[in-house]
Amino acid sequence: MTQNPNLAALSAAGVSVWLDDLSRDRLQTGNLQQLIDTRSIVGVTTNPSIFQAALSKGTAYDAQVKELAERGADVDATIRTVTTDDVRNACDVLAKTYEASGGVDGRVSIEVDPRLAHDSDKTILQAIELWKIVDRPNLLIKIPATEAGLPAITAVIAEGISVNVTLIFSVERHRAVIDAYLAGLVKAAEAGHDLSKIHSVASFFVSRVDSEIDARLEKIGTDEALALRGQAGVANARLAYAAYEEVFDSEQFGNLKERGARVQRPLWASTGVKNPDYSDTLYVTELVAPNTVNTMPEKTLEAVADHGVVTGDTISGTAAAAQEVFDKLAAVGIDITDVFLVLENEGVDKFEKSWGELLEATQGQLDAAK
Repeated sequence: MTQNPNLAALSAAGVSVWLDDLSRDRLQTGNLQQLIDTRSIVGVTTNPSIFQAALSKGTAYDAQVKELAERGADVDATIRTVTTDDVRNACDVLAKTYEASGGVDGRVSIEVDPRLAHDSDKTILQAIELWKIVDRPNLLIKIPATEAGLPAITAVIAEGISVNVTLIFSVERHRAVIDAYLAGLVKAAEAGHDLSKIHSVASFFVSRVDSEIDARLEKIGTDEALALRGQAGVANARLAYAAYEEVFDSEQFGNLKERGARVQRPLWASTGVKNPDYSDTLYVTELVAPNTVNTMPEKTLEAVADHGVVTGDTISGTAAAAQEVFDKLAAVGIDITDVFLVLENEGVDKFEKSWGELLEATQGQLDAAK
């Protein structure tokens, strides 16, 4: 099988292409392997919404849920077993990629219960538990970048566990996430862990920034405001990349690098375009740079495969222009701080809602199986 040329060009430009989806059907039909072979997929991310969609469709999980019901498993144990089984199997499918990339790619992410987003201690305990249950070196534990998530990131990294930090919306919070990662590496080194085995990505959400800011620009309604629509998401991510470069090219990281530490790669998440007026490959082709990850829903992946134009690095050297976009947004009356606060709260709420729906649907299946 041959790789799609557009996605191969994206990989060649330094972007790791990950799939933002996982289901038992993908695993059982060989679809995930097919995407690895033809779409340059080198990783997989999951979240509560993805698992909720997977478990509510089809019959792939029925037999296992019935078996768990007969064993008396409660709804939380059932979800934990079903999701960790899928993630473990996906890790095994991507094991060759993991080995070939020296551990950089071939990664599969699983998220801690979103109801714990504001509880550091419980997040730490569940992250360690999930790491042990899945028991694969190419796993990433997803921890949200909430205020409570930051100390949890440090503590989990300190245990030698690889982490995908999710729900990052602002550059300010991204910097705090990087600091939490570096603090974790220092503690991991003190505890005798091999720093080269610890990996992390910082998942920076893109399309939701445009959705929120565009709505506010339309409410303002002036020509100056309307002219700024569709620019904030890409500009914000480009500023995040500049922050990544600044820290990981610094002496602060250099000392850890000498001890084998890896950079925390920026990961572009929420890259499905929500506004039909914008190019459906916008958050891919405009965010190309070395040492980045783009995790795409299948619809976006196929759009890039079909008509994505990859011209090489579209981020390096753009920080000044990106800052100009935010200066203009502030000038027309956009409260940037409030935007990011709203997005973080909404992000946690959406995942909590999906988790609640997952609990409800799974409880229904357990009850029906008894």
